[in-house]
Amino acid sequence: MLRFQLQRQAVSILLWALTIGTLVGYQSWGSQSLYGPEALAGLRRTMGGNAAVVASSGPPELLDSIGGEVVFEIYSYVAVAVALMTMFVVTRATRVEEETGRAELLTSMPAGRHAALGTALACAAVASAAVAAAVLVAAVVTGLPWAGSILLAASVVGVGVVFAALTAVAVQLVDTAAGARGIVVAGVLLAYALRAVGDVTGNGVSFASPIGWGQQTLPFVSDRWWPLALPMLLGAALVAVAVTLAGRRDLGSGVIAHRRGRTSAASSLKSPLGLAIRLRRGLVLAWAATVFALGAAYGSFADSIDEFLADNPDIADFLPRGAESATDAYLATTLTLLAVLASAHGVVSVLRSAHEERDGLVDVVLTAPSGRARSLGAAAAVAFGGSAAVLAAGGLGEGLAYGWVRGDASRLPATVAAALSYLPAVSILVAAAVLAVGASRTWAAAAAWTLFAYSAIATVFGDSFRLPDWSTVASPFDHLPQVPLESTNVPSMAVGLAVAAFLTTIGVALFCRRDIGR
Repeated sequence: MLRFQLQRQAVSILLWALTIGTLVGYQSWGSQSLYGPEALAGLRRTMGGNAAVVASSGPPELLDSIGGEVVFEIYSYVAVAVALMTMFVVTRATRVEEETGRAELLTSMPAGRHAALGTALACAAVASAAVAAAVLVAAVVTGLPWAGSILLAASVVGVGVVFAALTAVAVQLVDTAAGARGIVVAGVLLAYALRAVGDVTGNGVSFASPIGWGQQTLPFVSDRWWPLALPMLLGAALVAVAVTLAGRRDLGSGVIAHRRGRTSAASSLKSPLGLAIRLRRGLVLAWAATVFALGAAYGSFADSIDEFLADNPDIADFLPRGAESATDAYLATTLTLLAVLASAHGVVSVLRSAHEERDGLVDVVLTAPSGRARSLGAAAAVAFGGSAAVLAAGGLGEGLAYGWVRGDASRLPATVAAALSYLPAVSILVAAAVLAVGASRTWAAAAAWTLFAYSAIATVFGDSFRLPDWSTVASPFDHLPQVPLESTNVPSMAVGLAVAAFLTTIGVALFCRRDIGR
């Protein structure tokens, strides 16, 4: 069973490992070529004293060495990526197998009741080890010390252990892969938030976070191994809980039972649009609440920018318009990150159509006089509307928190409007997912997530990695102004929305012409 799962997931695991290893290697190379001893000392004075930077990166103690600076810059993103990777690996080997009925075939073989769960955890362990090996190679090849590199790789495995075990518990609690992933994503966000609060306040809260445990090993600075005992203990406890729960539920069901539905369907479900809204409303609400909370966290730190520049006036020379643009630059950066998350929601929402097609649910819908164009068009409309709602929620959270810490709510409408100015870029990524689903159900997820990953890396890491201008040109975010740092460009927004409409139209047309399930 393990060989079977590794064969099915080998390509995705390899892509995760290569991508994460490349990010670490590029960050290591860039930091070592950019920061000499004097520059690193200046970095400790500037970035280490900025609450917003510490909240988004890690503990300032890491800035005592160039290797630690690499960990400071990249580790949070690596940890989140590893957590998501193990989540997908475990859900695909457990809950997805039950949803498709393949689990019944496997359990009919001479295998124990917990063989599928053990296989999933073993597969996640292999995936975490592959990523750790890629991180180790990237760090050593770029000139970082062996001791710290090994510790960094081991901390990555620790993150994988915790979130693989958390996913194992989640798939026992609920009876859908989407629900299990929602629980794990909430856990990832909670871990990130606890780490951010602990690193900013220095009160030890970061030791309640699996992401914080990895950073508290302080690779290349103190090389502390003892924090890695924490993820191993928590992972073992969660696995024990998962095994217990697995023995108390029926195959295909979850410990948490569904509530009883209505005896008759609501009138809104008579149309493809109403059905799409009903199926995806929980997804929209969960993403909107999460991005709202993240936006509020970003907004609460915006007031520290002025204090940061007062303590470090020399940093203003590196800002586009000096000290007066510092807050706008911070807001533009954080709103861009929220826009990237809104794009991820849109991609997830659209790809649900591919999953429904794989499970045969689309066949049932198309037996009614609805039509293919209305079916995929309704899913696309909900994805666009949901992404706009998620983006607006992020801007609202950031605007409310910023107004609260400044004691001035007058900037709230402008912050929400600034967030929505990124909607054309978000819409293009969502439309590209619609095009992928329309062209091929089989390759839709790979194509949509590849474009999203490229755009996210180009947007988030383009400046820190000093990527050439040509390498980011395919990212839709590269063609829109960074509001509020820059003025809104209505023509570019109109062009972006037109491109999104064109891609969506092509995707729906292709869906109408191809075989269902192909």
